[in-house]
Amino acid sequence: MRSVVAAIAGALAALLVASMLGVASAEAPTGTPVRTVSVAGVASVPIAQGANAASATDAYRQGMAAAVADGQSKAAFLASKAGVAVGGVQNIAEGGGYIVCTTGEEPGYAEYQGEQPDFGFSPGGVRALNNAAAAPKSSSPPVRKPSAKHRKHKTPAAKKAAAATCTLKAEVSLAYSIG
Repeated sequence: MRSVVAAIAGALAALLVASMLGVASAEAPTGTPVRTVSVAGVASVPIAQGANAASATDAYRQGMAAAVADGQSKAAFLASKAGVAVGGVQNIAEGGGYIVCTTGEEPGYAEYQGEQPDFGFSPGGVRALNNAAAAPKSSSPPVRKPSAKHRKHKTPAAKKAAAATCTLKAEVSLAYSIG
């Protein structure tokens, strides 16, 4: 009787060990993970200050295409420094963009007056910089000093407004396989 109980206990122990090994082998990774290099491609393209929706979208797409080319160049550089070759794209994500307009005058920012392209995702949101953003805000009303005597002043000639130059900036995130 003792030998039968020992044989049954041994068989149960063998089945328990075998089932644990079977679960462990099923959970084990089946291959090596793909090694990647991740980069951010960025680019700037000109855009008209009063661009319509179609031309703004075209400019944004040109910016994204240039940003992809910038990302490919960065990935190739990093991979060469690591002594590996760059493979295909594993992941790509639109990073968003914004428009900046400047003039030749101080402080130098002008307002973008055109339509916005669909920038997609941008961590900082869509930004269009202008003079109002650069000017400090005052919480108290200005103090007026009384003038000693009234004099007639010459009216200064109006200055011609400086033309603004606008630039659309675009960003994409890329991950390439390396090996």
